[in-house]
Amino acid sequence: MERIDANLYLNLIRGGAAALAAHRQAVNDLNVFPIPDGDTGDNMYMTIQAGCGAEGSTLPEMAKSVSAGMLMGARGNSGVILSRIFAGIAKGLEGVKEADVNAFSQAMLAGVEESYHAVSEPVEGTILTVFREGAQAAAESKNLKEYFDHLVSAMNLSLQHTPELLDVLKKAGVVDSGGAGLLYIAEGVRDAMNGKVPVADSDSITTIPAAKQVDLNAFTEDSVLEFGYCTEFLLRLQRSKVDLDTFDEKVLSEWLAQNGESLVFFRDGSIIKVHVHTRTPGEILNHCQQYGEFLTIKVENMTLQHHENHMDERFKRGRKAFGVVSVASGAGLVDTFKELGADVVIEGGQTMNPPVERFIQAFDEVNADTVFVFPNNSNILLTARQAAQLYDKADIRVIPCKTLGEGYYALANLDTEAGDADALEAALAEAAGEVVTGLVSRAIRDSGDVKEGDFIGISGKDILASGGTPESATLALADTLGAGSKDVILVFAGADAVDATKLQADLEAKFPRAEVILQSGGQPVYEYILVLF
Repeated sequence: MERIDANLYLNLIRGGAAALAAHRQAVNDLNVFPIPDGDTGDNMYMTIQAGCGAEGSTLPEMAKSVSAGMLMGARGNSGVILSRIFAGIAKGLEGVKEADVNAFSQAMLAGVEESYHAVSEPVEGTILTVFREGAQAAAESKNLKEYFDHLVSAMNLSLQHTPELLDVLKKAGVVDSGGAGLLYIAEGVRDAMNGKVPVADSDSITTIPAAKQVDLNAFTEDSVLEFGYCTEFLLRLQRSKVDLDTFDEKVLSEWLAQNGESLVFFRDGSIIKVHVHTRTPGEILNHCQQYGEFLTIKVENMTLQHHENHMDERFKRGRKAFGVVSVASGAGLVDTFKELGADVVIEGGQTMNPPVERFIQAFDEVNADTVFVFPNNSNILLTARQAAQLYDKADIRVIPCKTLGEGYYALANLDTEAGDADALEAALAEAAGEVVTGLVSRAIRDSGDVKEGDFIGISGKDILASGGTPESATLALADTLGAGSKDVILVFAGADAVDATKLQADLEAKFPRAEVILQSGGQPVYEYILVLF
């Protein structure tokens, strides 16, 4: 096969998904820490599976549909990056009826560029490196068969090199899990290209909901355009049109505010997202095109939306100024965050990262002008940010909380009467930085001095303590984290904790200065979570 059309492209995606499905537990097991926290394989599989139900009669349509499915199904950092890889590929295939090796290679390189843009601080030795080095090495291939052979070979070499680029991988004796997941996908794509992998059963494919049918009778020949057009687009700034280093997006946002209504305007690197209501969408689009080119465009007649009782109408009633969405796992922790003021608590955490779509549903449920989001997990932060970029019915502010402790302390300090959204966001981010969080879990494999079955204490990316019982490991971790100089030691007991009361007494005896507060968290994975402030 010398060219890739719409049907073949979808079969390649399904082949990649099938290969990852067969190896996702192996990817999960490539975990830096020897605790049951690895879910990279699951996240990547659920992300790519969400693109397997795509539809499209042309290659660009199919690629865009695959990308849209992955975007909404993206889970965890690895899933978000995977979705951006395929978003870049889709962009690179725009206008390509059938892709030969050169066209597909260029699309893959566009995927490299898009994936790097998705991460604020790209780190080499990760999935980014594996994909970039693979795509670059395969770029000079003479045909598609050779391309995928070279791609897999180069990605494998790059993956084996990741421990040399990231010391944390070298210490753990593993390769990068996201890169490994992507390699399995590439192997599945190669095999599908060679006809070796059957298309996945339809029952295992997550389909994309069919587009809602428009009631054409709601706007007839005699109707009057009462509400204008809801106009949304993603604009990629072009170096040929603007200087990206000096471009001031305020010039564009101010013009849009003067020529439209209900403006929502965000800039993320070289991408600008716009939502605006206007009676003249053509003028809006023509003006904005002088700065770049469109990635997506949606223009809807709001008279039809009004007739269909569009969601926006519901949001106009009973809307409050500020709302809160938080992520937590465990009945006790969910209740705690609700008591602190969270309107919606998304069930999630280690080993179960919620997708972009769940965040968007939560934003709808809150029904507020400004929504503060507390991801409470470093592997959920990127997903929350992507959901925020996609949502245009409210101002979404993602507080960079990477632990439950940071989210707890920040939310406890939220005072919506203390200022505007900017001031509150800054105060919440500052509060999150004032707390120390420690986690205690059982090791599921040997790692250095840690033996399988030991209990280990972790803070950030470091294993700081160990013990034969979760209580002894918690005491040692608290000491290492400087609990003796803290005012409060908050302990969330997990679902499997059995001696929490004795632990509280031991903490009080060892750290008499601090007030020790014990709460039932009910969280999985971690026997205890320590929050020190």
